[in-house]
Amino acid sequence: MSQADREVPCTKIGEWVMEKLKTLYEVSYIRFASVYRQFQDIDRLMR
Repeated sequence: MSQADREVPCTKIGEWVMEKLKTLYEVSYIRFASVYRQFQDIDRLMR
């Protein structure tokens, strides 16, 4: 909301959600990130 732009790209919103989830609840962060980043295997998720 503090941005001057009227529209915010969905990629930016996804990044904001991940940042907030990381501080609130790690399990939710991992679940969201695995879908949002479209990880195909556990090695990529771990990195």
